[in-house]
Amino acid sequence: MTELEMLEKLKDFDTPSITNVVATYPGSPLCLGLYDPWYDNWYTDQSIRCMYPELGRTVGYAVTSVHGLPDPDNKTTMGDVFDALDASKKPSILVFEQRFPSEIAGKVGLAGGMFTTSLKALGCVGAVSNGPSRDLDEIRPMKIQYMLSGVTAGHGDMAVHAVNVPVKVGGMEVNPGEIIHMDESGACKFPADKLEEVLNLVIQLQNKESKIMDKLQKANSAAQLREIL
Repeated sequence: MTELEMLEKLKDFDTPSITNVVATYPGSPLCLGLYDPWYDNWYTDQSIRCMYPELGRTVGYAVTSVHGLPDPDNKTTMGDVFDALDASKKPSILVFEQRFPSEIAGKVGLAGGMFTTSLKALGCVGAVSNGPSRDLDEIRPMKIQYMLSGVTAGHGDMAVHAVNVPVKVGGMEVNPGEIIHMDESGACKFPADKLEEVLNLVIQLQNKESKIMDKLQKANSAAQLREIL
């Protein structure tokens, strides 16, 4: 399978299943143990949520950016974000960290309709951020997934501070080029060079769990459940 075919195949599995083979059960032969399950920041927490659960699972290569208030000493622009997306492997997912003062952080409608139209033109299929955004109705027909802290209607002056640097959003630390897998349960990441291993393991895990689930559904006593599990 090509990389693109493997990415597409990963959509057959939910994000919790991906976390299971990436790091959740390090003692299992079906887990790569890439991170400490609790203390490494490799999946999102409850501070962000899926805006379009009806779109299902989304998978892509991370492009990262940092946004905040204008800084006269900073020369980075949205054009640099677009360049990074253009140069990225496809499909891409923009992971943009918002670094605004706490008193306005909940009022930043950062990524609206025009922004998202630009993302889609460059092969981006989703975005993850630690803050809010806006224009949900306008974005919905574009079928680009968003994971955000919430929504808000407006914003003031803002600027891009950095592009393709390590970022942290919703408890997940992301480096450019890592693979993001996300659905309504949240998002997780893993190194791109582990793509084939993750796919092979999650296929095996699904087969194993399907057999166990079939037995559990037929059980009718605590003794049977203990034996199965």
